Amino acid sequence: MDMEARAHSEHPEALRLWLRLLTCTQLIEKQVRSRLREQFDTTLPRFDLMAQLERAPQGLKMSELSRRMMVTGGNITGITDQLVAEGLVDRVAVAGDRRAYRVRLTPRGRRAFAEMAARHEAWIVEALGGLGERDIATLYRLLGKLKTHARGVQAPNEAPS
Repeated sequence: MDMEARAHSEHPEALRLWLRLLTCTQLIEKQVRSRLREQFDTTLPRFDLMAQLERAPQGLKMSELSRRMMVTGGNITGITDQLVAEGLVDRVAVAGDRRAYRVRLTPRGRRAFAEMAARHEAWIVEALGGLGERDIATLYRLLGKLKTHARGVQAPNEAPS
């Protein structure tokens, strides 16, 4: 049973929409995870870390990777250790900070990521293939409005941002 199946017609439409968004996200993510595993013998967190590094050719400190990916430093260390062992990333000492390292893609890592990213893009296009260009543009615009509104909504006991 998916998230959306929990909703009933008496629930507010906003709740039903929220559950539909979650369900769509989970279905597409499940497909992507499976394909990354089958075609590249990798995981989504490894792909995500490499994507962050691809956007920062000079590399990123481990703490910056942790912040960007919203996971603990321990998670980043474990993934980085695997990728270093496979020759896809390397660690470079940060001048003036003996405890810090920058992580960056190696040339081999750049090539591997480029292939994965191209396939990933094709999978997302395929997953959204049931929508026409106009539908995609409309949904993108509407989700942009939702994103803007959600950023302005504060949780209880939350300081204004």
